[in-house]
Amino acid sequence: MDGPFGDISTPGRLADPAEGVSPEELALAARNHGLPLEALRYDVTPPGLHYVLVHYDIPYAEADDWQLTVGGRVRTALALDLAALRAFPAVTHRVTMECAGNGRARLSPRPVSQPWLVEGVGTAEWTGVPLRALLAEAGVEPGAVEAVFTGADHGVERGVEQDYQRSLPLADALGPDPEVLVAYEMNGAPLPPQHGHPLRLVVPGWYGMAHVKWLRDITLTATPFTGFQQQVAYRIRQSAGDPGEPVTRIAPRALMIPPGFPDFMSRTRVVHPGPCVLEGRAWSGRAPVTRVEVSTDDGRGWYEAELAPADGHDWAWRRWRAPWTATPGSHVLSARATDAGGATQPLTQPWNRGGFANNLVQRVSVYCPPDG
Repeated sequence: MDGPFGDISTPGRLADPAEGVSPEELALAARNHGLPLEALRYDVTPPGLHYVLVHYDIPYAEADDWQLTVGGRVRTALALDLAALRAFPAVTHRVTMECAGNGRARLSPRPVSQPWLVEGVGTAEWTGVPLRALLAEAGVEPGAVEAVFTGADHGVERGVEQDYQRSLPLADALGPDPEVLVAYEMNGAPLPPQHGHPLRLVVPGWYGMAHVKWLRDITLTATPFTGFQQQVAYRIRQSAGDPGEPVTRIAPRALMIPPGFPDFMSRTRVVHPGPCVLEGRAWSGRAPVTRVEVSTDDGRGWYEAELAPADGHDWAWRRWRAPWTATPGSHVLSARATDAGGATQPLTQPWNRGGFANNLVQRVSVYCPPDG
């Protein structure tokens, strides 16, 4: 397709240095929404507070009429309704999901797209059927290398009319850790429409683009999938001609619950003088988080926070806490996570053309008024 939507050869646009957020980006931001950071207090995010990114329209779906097909390089093609899926043994996993573009709006130059700050995240308990159980039922044929997942959402990106599609290498699709789910419940209730009702993929540890919503087909292929969302959209590129690296697992991140109370417009926090507890959540899709550090002087000095145990939820965020005594004046608070693989959040801005996998340390501006 060629016309007002551009074409696949045109790279994503970068904003000019003085360019503000466009009406088109505001429209995206109005349709999608992030997690209010005070909701980091919940171990499990209520569905209405969990971040949402919808590429196209939210499809209207009746659960009674929905069917998931499984085909391609399998011995027996399947066509499963919701009752058939519920007949499989169900499992529930608590999973932190983060948008691949989280933090994009803080980059310079700014990639033009959904203007996330740091709020594109949430944690839910997803219930469904392990993907490997469905593929075992179908029987994987020799030569299958990837599983391609197709959602019912349909639209145009850079001139390409498409259903939303992503793939996973077969080893990841079949892996027991993490266990990929075909999910039909979120927090013990049917999936809400914006979260993929009635069926979605959940891929623990991977950025949100892999968790295909409104899932209607799984096809095993003998060759790598080369669709738009796989080979064009979600790539980490430094230049327009760079083929880039694929976006996959979530980089380590810690977020702080903003302390005190906010100014309405600036969101600057007001904290009264005296002892207080800084707290938040930390996660990584690459390896378990092993350390969280806090700074109260804009990153010049750091001290270690207390990190809560994972309690068996290996793919969910962990709570952290640290003491602080607020003194009159302005402060910039930060937290940073380190995982078992040695990866630590950066203090300087990483950049790529799509604004993907950016885990720059959060900065929270706080004003402490004079005592009395």
